Amino acid sequence: MIHNGKVLLQRPQNDTVYSIPGGHVALGETNEETLVREFKEEINADIKVDELRWVGEIFFPWGDKPCHQICLFYNILLMDKITIPLDGTFLGTEQLDDESFKLEFSWIDTKDIETIELYPIEAKKYLTQGLNKVEHFVYVE
Repeated sequence: MIHNGKVLLQRPQNDTVYSIPGGHVALGETNEETLVREFKEEINADIKVDELRWVGEIFFPWGDKPCHQICLFYNILLMDKITIPLDGTFLGTEQLDDESFKLEFSWIDTKDIETIELYPIEAKKYLTQGLNKVEHFVYVE
């Protein structure tokens, strides 16, 4: 989600690493349905899923288990511009199994992307270059 040259990023409270907002698909959901649900659950925002921008294949360990995650990144349009702040930082809530914790959402100027820690790493390049076609990347941790 980009608004006035700033991208909406998230991170757990008291963490330094930002990520692109999104979530895990529930069985039977489309990617669009997942994003609409996740934005509603986490920040109570009504969104529209726009163009597919990136496809990421991410390999990482989860404890001693090797994982392969396939991520689809879309442009997101905010449908109601009064439900969330359009500048600065605000809190949302993540529900994971039976636990709930706060997420910090921040509008970061795309010109400042290089100065923050952002996951996936490729997002820095794609956000600053404003790419015009779908990009595919592979990241191995």
